[in-house]
Amino acid sequence: MLTAVDAEREAVAAGLAAAGAPGGGAEVVAAGVGPAAAAARAMHAMLTACGAGRRPGLVVSAGIGGGFAPAAPVGSLAVARTIVAADLGVRTGEGFTPVAELGFGRGEHYPPAGLSRAVADALGAAYGPVLTVGTVTGTAERAAELAARHPGAVAEGMEGFGVAEAAAQLGIPVLEIRAVSNAVGPRDRAAWRIGEALAALTAAFGKLPGILEVEAAHDDTDEPDEPGDTEDTGDR
Repeated sequence: MLTAVDAEREAVAAGLAAAGAPGGGAEVVAAGVGPAAAAARAMHAMLTACGAGRRPGLVVSAGIGGGFAPAAPVGSLAVARTIVAADLGVRTGEGFTPVAELGFGRGEHYPPAGLSRAVADALGAAYGPVLTVGTVTGTAERAAELAARHPGAVAEGMEGFGVAEAAAQLGIPVLEIRAVSNAVGPRDRAAWRIGEALAALTAAFGKLPGILEVEAAHDDTDEPDEPGDTEDTGDR
């Protein structure tokens, strides 16, 4: 389990402890803010675990973040159908071109489809693209641009793509779960509800071990979504 900061780590750990699994059999790491720090710390944690004979079966990027209205209001949860590097690319006077279209690499990762949807359903979470950004959105214009470029986007964070990129290097599946502390758009600190979002994160991770156990018992063999998949990507 990878978060950005200690407050998120403590919220996740509290949920796992409430589920009767202190640490949940899983390490909960505060990796730092942003995709680069998240990727570096995630890789270190995974390699350390592998070296100790404890190869992770799943990596979860978790924390609070911005929610796209009306799909993910403040206090709600969002689970990533896709994990998107939303500002990795080039911007010209004609607009933004993502890195994949430039031919320089990938800009999306695909969590296991059956598992991610099952987690979203069990948590009552919005389900859709979760965007990773290096600069938090602070204007209505930027929020509208992101929403138009990524139809069905439910949330914005700063670490998910970094964690997913590291996990992909080792062939380990990844999930991203966000609790919404604020709306994506104009920066209004007075409207943020960080405590409420952290409480939602704790509640989510109190349920997650049980959800994962049920899914493991189902012997889910779903493959990750791929670009061009025709499954409905609409929010709930």
